[in-house]
Amino acid sequence: MMHPYKPKDVSTCFPGKRIVFAGDSVTRSLFFAFAHLADSSLPPETPKDDYQQKHADHLLHSPEGDINFEFYWDPFLNSTKVKGMLTGSETQVEKPALLVLGSGLWYLRYPEDSGGLAGWEGMVDRTFASIPQRLPGLADRVVVLPVEEPVISKLSPERAATIHLGDVDAMNSDLMHRVARMSHGSSIWGPTPLPTYPIAFPTIFNEMLLEDETQDGLHFSNFVLSQQANLLYNFRCNEALPKYYPFDKTCCNSYPQTPFIQLLVLVLVLAIGPFVRFAGPYLVSYKPTLAAFLPGSDYLIPLTIFGAVVGLNFMADRTAIWMKEQKQFDPWVFTGLCVLSVVAGLATMKGKDKDLGLLNRDQTDEWKGWMQLAILIYHYLGASKISGIYNPIRVLVASYLWMTGYGHFHFYYKKADYGMLRIAQVMVRINTLTIILAYVMDTDYVFYYFAPLVSFWFVIIYGTMFIGHKYNENTGFMLAKILGSAVVLTYVFKSQWIIEFLFGILNRFFAIRWEAREWMFRVTLDLWIPYVGMLTALAYIKAQQHNLMDHPRFPVALKTAIGT
Repeated sequence: MMHPYKPKDVSTCFPGKRIVFAGDSVTRSLFFAFAHLADSSLPPETPKDDYQQKHADHLLHSPEGDINFEFYWDPFLNSTKVKGMLTGSETQVEKPALLVLGSGLWYLRYPEDSGGLAGWEGMVDRTFASIPQRLPGLADRVVVLPVEEPVISKLSPERAATIHLGDVDAMNSDLMHRVARMSHGSSIWGPTPLPTYPIAFPTIFNEMLLEDETQDGLHFSNFVLSQQANLLYNFRCNEALPKYYPFDKTCCNSYPQTPFIQLLVLVLVLAIGPFVRFAGPYLVSYKPTLAAFLPGSDYLIPLTIFGAVVGLNFMADRTAIWMKEQKQFDPWVFTGLCVLSVVAGLATMKGKDKDLGLLNRDQTDEWKGWMQLAILIYHYLGASKISGIYNPIRVLVASYLWMTGYGHFHFYYKKADYGMLRIAQVMVRINTLTIILAYVMDTDYVFYYFAPLVSFWFVIIYGTMFIGHKYNENTGFMLAKILGSAVVLTYVFKSQWIIEFLFGILNRFFAIRWEAREWMFRVTLDLWIPYVGMLTALAYIKAQQHNLMDHPRFPVALKTAIGT
C-alpha cells in the first residue's frame, strides 16, 4: 500500500539533504517528476525545444526542507562524475540521501559508440562491484532503474532498428539476478528489520507503463512518471517517517514494535474464553468465591468468538502476514455485496404472532442492523467519493441517530429509570468492541467515530430527560427542555472554542490526543436529527394517550403520509 507523498512529507524525510540522479533521458524525466512532487514550483520536465538543456546537468533547490536535487547527464554511466562517486575518488560535500542510476537504452540505440550489449555488461560489472564496497558512504539508499520497455509500435524507424524487446528483457533479467545475489534474509513478521539490499531494483516500473501514455514509445506522460516518483518516495521515506496507525504506507516499511499494553489486551481478549472454559472449574473448586468473578458457561463461546475476531483484525492489519492495498471502489463488488445482504435478510425473516406496534424494539433493531451492514460495505469499499452512494448512506446515519433519539426518549419517558444500571448496560453494549479495538489496534477511541457519536447522544438525551424529570409529563416543560438542550448544544459546537478547550485539557493532563475539529465535524453533520427523534417519540406517546391511533381515519392518514 503506497502513501501519496506531499511536499510536507518530503521535507520531513529529506531535511537539508541531497538527491542525486544520473543517467539517460528516461532517468532525467523521472528526476524532474521526483523534484516536482516535492515542490510544485520546480519544473515538471525539461524544455522540449532546447536540445542543450536536455543533454545537460540540472541542479534544483527546494526551499521547503532545503533539499537539493541534482541530475547528471550520463546515458552510459561512464562519466568522470559518476565513476568518481562510485569509486570514491571524488570527494562529496555530503553523501546523497538517495542515489538513482539509470541506463541501457542508449547502449542499444548507439551500439557503435557504446559497445552495445557487451559495453553495457561491462558498465554493469563495474557499477555492481563498486556500490557494495562504497556503502554506506556512497548514499543512504541506491536505486538502479530497470531498462525501460519501449512501445515498439510508436518508436521512430531509427530507434526501432536497434532497440528490441528481447534485448531489453535480457538486460533486465541480468540486473535482477545480480540484485538477488546481493539480498539478505527477510521475514513477513513485523517488526523484524526490512530485507537489506545494497542495490534496489524496482521491476514494477515497467509494469506501470501504459501504451496510451507515450507519444514516441520511450518517454511517458507526467501521470506515469509521478506514480513512479511516488513509488521512489515510498521506498526511501516510508521507513523514515513517523509510524502511526492506521498505516497508509505498508510498502517498503517494517511494522513497529507492538506496545506492551496493546499486546497484553490482545492476549487477554484471545485467552479469556478458553481459559475460563478449561481452568474455571478447577479455580472454582479451589476457591468457590471466584465463581462470582468468572463469566458463566453461556458466555464462553461468544467470548471465544469475539476474541478470535479481534485477533483476526490484529493479524490482518497490524502484521505483514497479508498484503495491504488502498481501497478501490468497484461498483460490481458493491452491488454484489448489497444483493447478498438483501438475500440473506429475506432468507432469515421471522414473523410475529401479534402486532407489536409502530417502531417497536424488534423493528428498530432490525432497521439498525441492515443500516449498519450497508454502512460497513460502504466504508470497506471506500465508496465515499461516489455521490450517488454517499448521500443515501448519510441518510442512513441520520436515521440511526434519529432512532437513537426516539428510542432513548421513549424509554426514559415511559420507564423513568435513571439508575446507573441502565446507563452501564447501554454504554457497555455500544462501546465494548470500540474500546477493545482502540487498545488492540493501538488507535484512539474517537477513531471509530460511530460508537462515540451514539454514546455522546445517549448522554445528551439522558441529561435532557433527567433534569427536572418529575415534570416530564408536562408537555410544555418537555418541549422547553428539548429546545433548550438543542440551543445549548448548537452554541457549544458552533462556537468551537469550548470543544477545543475541553480536548486541550484531555491532551494536557491525560495525554488523550483527540482531534477536536474532526469530532465537531461528526457531531454537527446531524446536529438536530436526534432532537427530531425525541420530538417524534413525544408526539407518538401523546397520540397514544389521546387514542388518536384508534380513530377510524388514522390508517388512511398514515398511508397518505407514507405515500407522500
